[in-house]
Amino acid sequence: MAGYGYNFRSRQRGTPAIDNTLFIKGVALEYRALTFIFLSVCIMFADSRFGYLEKVRFGLGFATAPVYWVADVPTRVSLWIDDVFVSRTDLLQENELLREQLLISRRELQLVESLTSENNRLLELREATQSIGGKVLPAEIINISPDPYSKRVLINKGARDGVVIGQALLDANGLMGQVHEVLSYTSWVLLVTDFHHVTPVEVNRNGERALARGSRTTASELELEFVTQTQDMRAGDLLVSSGMGQVYPKNYPVAEIISVYADAGQDFAVVKARPLAQIASTRHVMVVLEKETAPIEDSSIRDPAAAGAEADASLPLPVAQGQVIRLAPTPDDR
Repeated sequence: MAGYGYNFRSRQRGTPAIDNTLFIKGVALEYRALTFIFLSVCIMFADSRFGYLEKVRFGLGFATAPVYWVADVPTRVSLWIDDVFVSRTDLLQENELLREQLLISRRELQLVESLTSENNRLLELREATQSIGGKVLPAEIINISPDPYSKRVLINKGARDGVVIGQALLDANGLMGQVHEVLSYTSWVLLVTDFHHVTPVEVNRNGERALARGSRTTASELELEFVTQTQDMRAGDLLVSSGMGQVYPKNYPVAEIISVYADAGQDFAVVKARPLAQIASTRHVMVVLEKETAPIEDSSIRDPAAAGAEADASLPLPVAQGQVIRLAPTPDDR
């Protein structure tokens, strides 16, 4: 009781009570840390050398898998909420971006296809030049005549390149036309489908000759003139240039006969043919030059009448022959 009374009185006097547990002796913290370190080193050595703890690690990993999954739940929920509640504006912007990327990709694909197609046409044109004996000049169609009654195209070669009136224009598949007008850097070519253009042809199968003129009724067809009832021509026959007049190279493909109509009451048969040249789509062509054709000056083109009779005599032979080949208008034309 005395001890209790002392403590009571001491508390009343303000003296703090003494905690006797602070003076209990125990193992120092340094020794505990060294012990755990030593045990850890021994366990790691034993595991690395003998693999005692593989099963323990596997079991601990299996036991802690739910902990990892639970810890990842907030992240998954947050991502799901973002996907569900994405704004309509974001979706519209993303769709617009995807459309632009699709257009760009389509444009690039079209460019690749166009380059591939152009390369194939150039290879065909190169192969076609091997069958021509004379010299050829590669050219490119750069414009089409706006006149609906005149089928002409403009090429990017002119007098400075050695082009003269009357020269033939070819593509990789067949005859296209004849140079009709020459300027300094460009030239106009009259196509074989023009009604005023006549091409001497022959049937490749038997050599039957005829004159092919542009059709008056169909823009993409030819009509053979003065074909008698006895001439042997059939649908599917190949028409090649006969070389008459020495304007076009001989034996070059011109057209294919598509129909033959013979009426006993008429003097001539009606024969229609389809040109082999890709007149409506081709762009790369070649001009058949003369063997000794040299570039001419602009003065010889712009003012040919100034030189009088000498200027007419100095014209190349194909010009005069080209004029002979062009037939005079028939009574039907009038």
